[in-house]
Amino acid sequence: MVVLTGFGATAFGIAPLAPDAELLPKRLVTEIVTSVPLEPQLEALAEHELQLYRSELTRNSDTVDTLLRRLNVDDIPAASWIRQDPIARKLLEGRAGKMVQVRVDESGALEELVARYPSTNSEQANTHFTRLRILRVDGALHARIETAPLEAQVRIGSGSIRTSLFAATDEARIPDGIASQMAEMFAADFDFHRELRRGDTFSVVYEALTADGEPITWNQAAGRLLAGEFVNNGRTYSGMWFREGNGRGSYYTLDGKSRRRTFLASPMEFSRVTSGFAMRMHPIQQTWRAHLGIDYGAPAGTAVRSVGDGSVEFAGWQNGYGNVVQLSHGNGRATTYAHLSRIDVKQGQRVEQGQRVGTVGATGWATGPHLHFEFRVNGQHQNPLTIAKASEATTISPAGRDQFLSLAGSRRMQLESARTVALLGSFD
Repeated sequence: MVVLTGFGATAFGIAPLAPDAELLPKRLVTEIVTSVPLEPQLEALAEHELQLYRSELTRNSDTVDTLLRRLNVDDIPAASWIRQDPIARKLLEGRAGKMVQVRVDESGALEELVARYPSTNSEQANTHFTRLRILRVDGALHARIETAPLEAQVRIGSGSIRTSLFAATDEARIPDGIASQMAEMFAADFDFHRELRRGDTFSVVYEALTADGEPITWNQAAGRLLAGEFVNNGRTYSGMWFREGNGRGSYYTLDGKSRRRTFLASPMEFSRVTSGFAMRMHPIQQTWRAHLGIDYGAPAGTAVRSVGDGSVEFAGWQNGYGNVVQLSHGNGRATTYAHLSRIDVKQGQRVEQGQRVGTVGATGWATGPHLHFEFRVNGQHQNPLTIAKASEATTISPAGRDQFLSLAGSRRMQLESARTVALLGSFD
C-alpha cells in the first residue's frame, strides 16, 4: 500500500490526498443511534492486550548490555544468550546504524527483538534488507536471519530556508539525497550556491524506501524526488520526474517542458563554489591569473560525476592537475575533472550523464580537497554554468503526452497538500 505522509519545517502532519470538500455533493442523513453502555466497553478494552515496541539505532560503541539498556530491556540471561548465539550476536557485528525494535513483558524481559539493516548481498543493497529476528517461544529464545525486499512509500515534505538548504531539509526530516536531487532539478533556474535566500520555501513529493514500513536510515541517497516546488526570491519554480515507456527518466516542468539538458550545471550533486570562472589570485603562485574553470569545495572522497554523455579521452596523472579525467562530448565539447583522489573510469570508456568518474581529492597543485572543473568548446575555455543553461533539452513524444499530463495532475495535488501542511504548521 502506498503511504503518503507530510512534514513541515516547523511542524509535522499527515496530508490526505482528497478532493476539495467544498466541491463535493452534500446530502443530509438522519439516523437514530443507540448508545452502547460504557462499562462493557471498558471491560473489553481491559481484556485487549496492548503491545508496545521501543526503537533504537546501534552505535559503534555499543555492547549488548548498553544497547538493551537504552531499549529498557532488563534481562541479563537474554543479554548473555545474544552474546553466545552465533546468529544473535550478529546484532552488533559489522557497521553501526542497524534499526532495532524490541518488545518486552511486564518485568522487562525480552520477548522479541528485530534488527533491520542493509542486505549482506552487495547486489541487493538497494533493493533488499536483512532482518534479524530474536523471538521467545515457550520460554526459550530463538534467532533467525531473513532477507526481504525494500518497499517504496510516497511522502511529502515542506520547509523554509533559514541558513542553508540541507539545514532546512534536515529540520523537515527530508533525506539528504532528496535535497541534492531538488538542487539538481532547479539548477537551471537559479544558482543554489549564490542565489539562495533566507525565507525561500520548498515543497517536495518523494519516494522513500522502507523496511517493514519503517523509513531506512542507512542509505539517505535512496529514493527518488518525484516532484518539487521552490520559491526563490519571490519566483516560483516547479518540476516533476517522468519516465516515458522503458526510456530514460528525466525532470520536466508541470506543463511538459524538459528540465534535463545535454549538460548538468555541476559535476557534483551539491557543493560549494570556492573559485568561479574569473580572474583570481592563484593560491600557490600568488599571482593574478584568469581562472578558466570552476573550483568546488567538498570533502575528500565526494563523488564526481560526468556532466554529460561522452567518452573518456584521458584518465591518469597530469602535472598540476594531479589525477585527472578528460571527457569528450562530441561537437568539439570537452570537460576536465582535476585533483581527484581516485579515478573510476578508463581511457576509451563510454560514460553517461551523471555517471561517477572519480572522487574529490587534493592531488597535484592543490592546497586542500576540491574539484577543479573545466569546459572547453573547440579548445576554448567556456563558463560551465553558461554552457549548462544554454544546452539542448529533451522532449516528450506525442504518444507519451497524455500519460504525462495525467501524472502531472496528480503531482500538483500532492504539492498542494505539502504546501497546506507547511501553512498549517506556521500557525502552531
